[in-house]
Amino acid sequence: MNRHSALAHAAYHDLLRLLLDDRVSDLRGTPGRVERGARAYWYDSYRVGSEVRKTYIGEDSEALRARIDRHQQLRAEAQARATERARLVRILRAERFMSLDPTTASLIAAFAQAGVFRLGGTIVGTHAFRLYEGELGLAYALDAAAQTGDLDIASFERLSLALDDRTEPPLQQVLRDFAFDPVPALDNAPAWRWRQTRGQALVEFLTPAFGDEGIRPLAALGVTAQALHHLNYLIAEPVHAALVYRSGVLVQIPRPERFAIHKLIVAERRAGRDRIKAQKDRAQAALLIEALAQDRPDDLALAYREALAQGPKWRERLAAAVEKLPAPLRAALPG
Repeated sequence: MNRHSALAHAAYHDLLRLLLDDRVSDLRGTPGRVERGARAYWYDSYRVGSEVRKTYIGEDSEALRARIDRHQQLRAEAQARATERARLVRILRAERFMSLDPTTASLIAAFAQAGVFRLGGTIVGTHAFRLYEGELGLAYALDAAAQTGDLDIASFERLSLALDDRTEPPLQQVLRDFAFDPVPALDNAPAWRWRQTRGQALVEFLTPAFGDEGIRPLAALGVTAQALHHLNYLIAEPVHAALVYRSGVLVQIPRPERFAIHKLIVAERRAGRDRIKAQKDRAQAALLIEALAQDRPDDLALAYREALAQGPKWRERLAAAVEKLPAPLRAALPG
């Protein structure tokens, strides 16, 4: 397992901090806290003529409250911050951070600009795995981070409805601007996959299944999604990440320990029908488990125990998956 230098690791986390500062530097009105059930959310309330509009900022946290408290200062520092972000991206490129292909990177940047990640969208799949390079300071080998044309975005259906906000411009318009068309689904169901007409890129929208798998609406994103089991575990408590593109793009990805354990589950589900993808899933899980066992063993152990608590089918699949791991990695997981 190779690691990036301490300089690269520090530059990445500085870039991420500046992107999080940017998120609250352009508030147009008065920030306000709204409680819904056990959770609380912040909105930017402002007037357009006689109408009061609200834009979702993010879920309440100590870090977000601290940024909101100094949003006037952050606004005044916006230009200096942009210059520093560009410098940090140059450092990361010089340190051989891997970047996405221009088509995918520009599409993700457009999604971020429209508010996809602010409104709960989470990158999953191989593109999320690549973004752990900065989070964990990993220097990927070419075969470990081979690119795919598929971009998977997951979000909770209930959260998407509860936020009472929408992407702007509408996400379907963004997709069409990038020459994506909806892929017809079976039985005249709403499309949840979009394919680029001038290339091979594919965007899929996913949501956790609570009960039967099927097609569900994601109101905040203005799209429909395929509901899947096990996804609830994966995208719970996601983390922010910085995409090394232009002067940095703020996105959202699953927690790395949850991603690793989820990949073990997915590998077992695929084992009988897609051996090549199952091998890739195990390889990604193994690399992350090795890194987490060194840097964040408590987080890894907690995620593993939470997966075991999901029920007998999870325990059965995890037991089979863990048996296929090298002995040192099996030892890193709690018994």
